[in-house]
Amino acid sequence: MTYLLMFDLIGCAVFALSGAIIAYQKRMDGIGVIVLAAVTAIGGGTVRDLLLGVPVFWVSQPSYIYAIIFSSLVAILWINSSKKLPEKALEIADAFGLALFVVMGTAKALGVGVPPLTAVIMGTITGCFGGMIRDVLANEIPLIFRKELYAACTIAGSSAYVLLLPYLSPMMSAAIAFTIILVLRLMAIRWQLALHVFKFTDE
Repeated sequence: MTYLLMFDLIGCAVFALSGAIIAYQKRMDGIGVIVLAAVTAIGGGTVRDLLLGVPVFWVSQPSYIYAIIFSSLVAILWINSSKKLPEKALEIADAFGLALFVVMGTAKALGVGVPPLTAVIMGTITGCFGGMIRDVLANEIPLIFRKELYAACTIAGSSAYVLLLPYLSPMMSAAIAFTIILVLRLMAIRWQLALHVFKFTDE
């Protein structure tokens, strides 16, 4: 197993966990848990691959499905045993999955020969679209549209990967980009950092 596949599976499992947490919060049944976990984990990558015109990654690689099922079962056992989720559990799980998927999505886009700007867009799609689908199905405002920084974190990290790759190894570039996204996202959650463009009278 290559390190790229390993990190991709870890990101898949973490994103699936965030989907399962939403399913619990919405009091969904077992099918709802699997569906939300799956769309969160593979939704963004599926959209990316369709746009790039390459085979959809999970169709021929069942490891992703196994990771989703395993993560869903872990979430069910954890929630049923603890009875209470740690505060910000969803946001933190989402932040880790976001950082992993953006880097992997950017790397894959560059690997098929797209321009750097397109690779940044594909990385952002990989990280954000699964969570968007999850939140829409759960009748929630997607995290990407809420007040804390979200898409800006993915663009910063993906851009860093593209800029560093000519000078550093892929592994080092990926590690730095991952750290940038994760730190920015966690800072945004902790201090509610946002890019305000409108002024509202109730603020």
